[in-house]
Amino acid sequence: MLHFKIQPIAQEWLAQARAHQDQLTKPPGSLGYLEELGVRLAAIQQTLRPTLGKGAVIVCAADHGVTAEGVSAYPSEVTAQMLLNFRAGGAAINQIARAADAQVYVLDVGINSPTPSPERVRSGTGNIAREAAMTRAEAEQAIQVGAEAARRAIAEGATILAAGDMGIGNTTAAAALTAALLGLEARAVTGRGTGVDAARYQNKVQVVATALRRAQARLGELTKAGPLEVLAELGGLEIAAVAGVFLAGAEAGLPLVTDGFPVTAGALLACRINPNVRDYLFAGHRSLEPGHSRQLEALGLRPVLELDMRLGEGTGAVLSFPILRAAASVMAGMATFAQAGVSQTGGL
Repeated sequence: MLHFKIQPIAQEWLAQARAHQDQLTKPPGSLGYLEELGVRLAAIQQTLRPTLGKGAVIVCAADHGVTAEGVSAYPSEVTAQMLLNFRAGGAAINQIARAADAQVYVLDVGINSPTPSPERVRSGTGNIAREAAMTRAEAEQAIQVGAEAARRAIAEGATILAAGDMGIGNTTAAAALTAALLGLEARAVTGRGTGVDAARYQNKVQVVATALRRAQARLGELTKAGPLEVLAELGGLEIAAVAGVFLAGAEAGLPLVTDGFPVTAGALLACRINPNVRDYLFAGHRSLEPGHSRQLEALGLRPVLELDMRLGEGTGAVLSFPILRAAASVMAGMATFAQAGVSQTGGL
């Protein structure tokens, strides 16, 4: 049974932080969205001098049975190959994390590989166009695996936490989950993922629509079904683990940063399990996947960056860490008008 004790952000801290932000030696609003980021960080940490030190990104990896339907431009064995690349330090996320003072943790929650992994729940999901992705018990287990990985990262010094993803076929699962949770049509949330051509894209849309019809036949109206039931039907294991990362991170009171489409599907899922997770979320970037904007709208999140990225791995999330650190530093280090002896009228 899943149980996470997550406290909502205190409204009095948000009000106090905004009042402090308005007293800093600059015209109010002149730092734009950076000011709101600083206010939220101050409220999360319950201090007017927030600080962000070492960061962490947990790259959750799993395979998807739906690749049998031809939804990806890459074969499923790429998932396991990329996992080795992450561990060897050769992937994009390794370079970005190094530049952003973040530790990369790699979590094999469901890769289809003969090499054993202690965290693996099962070797890939079922083909969601034809069967359930996993059982409810497996869905809960995958969430707990992600939560334990988050707790380990926090115990090892993480002060800001992101999730990343790796799994060939996972934008198909993310599209199906997003459509089910938000009550949208398949085409509204299905993108080209790894860069499929027009014919394969049309097939992908149909596969997502088929998966939604199959799940609806089992669960009834999907927007009214329980989040764990929807997850079990539509997958994937790494998306479940991402939800666990965010649930445990929010329980620990850390700022949490979303990445692209599959990771934000995990954030949506976490918020359906416990709505208080939303208070701790920051959107690292907006991906080119069309469904990502729908997810961000549903969560009420504004992206820190817009760089036309669609890689995954946690890259866009970790890229935003220095900006979030700067937002905290502005709150913590700037003098107020009174402290600096600067007039609030006429001087600025």
